[in-house]
Amino acid sequence: MKITPVPAWLFGGAALVAAAGLTAFVCRAEDPPKDSPAPKRVQLADNVFFEVQGDVRRVIVPARVVLREGQLEGLLCRKNTKEHEYILAADVDARKVHAALQAAGANSGSPVQFQPKFSPACGTPIKIRLRYALDGKTIVVPASEWIRDVKTKKDLDSDWVFAGSHLIPDPDDPKKPPYYLANSGDLVCVCNMDDAMLDLPIPSPHALAERAYQGNTDRIPPADTAVDVIFDVVKDKTEKDK
Repeated sequence: MKITPVPAWLFGGAALVAAAGLTAFVCRAEDPPKDSPAPKRVQLADNVFFEVQGDVRRVIVPARVVLREGQLEGLLCRKNTKEHEYILAADVDARKVHAALQAAGANSGSPVQFQPKFSPACGTPIKIRLRYALDGKTIVVPASEWIRDVKTKKDLDSDWVFAGSHLIPDPDDPKKPPYYLANSGDLVCVCNMDDAMLDLPIPSPHALAERAYQGNTDRIPPADTAVDVIFDVVKDKTEKDK
């Protein structure tokens, strides 16, 4: 079952969004002009922040570096799930990140499908930037610079898409809100995962022997470095022309 529209319980009630002054979003996130006003940040849930800067909207999730080298399943996982296969981990409820991305103007599509034939993940494109402190300086880089092709050693050359994962009945208590499958770990993947919140819109096997991407170790800061994961929603061509 797909998450469309966002159930109120994702934010613990619509009042939280309204109180933040975030009831209607028509602009999608991108780099603001240099003369834009200072950003205003609102916390929507534990470790889920919504930032407004002029007409720009973005979602920010604090995380920490947990893996610097080796083959990857993804960029960002939920804390205490898949730290052995993901560069970053965040202590966050993936449902709230999903809802925040929708509030920023992103539309969830569909995770990868393998049967009856392969169909890649789809949804609104999302650019991801990573912000951290090093030697007293604030550094912001595209997430793609931390991920490279196993064979060519070139940086990842694809943006992610907002696949949206799936909701299933809570296996322990069907009276509880549905369980969001990405909370098992797969928040931002580089291997095609059928429960991913964000995935690549290209074929990327998840079998260990066939994985296409690895950590770009020289560019990843030390383990446990605090990193802000910045989700920027990409405008489509029709919006850019308006």
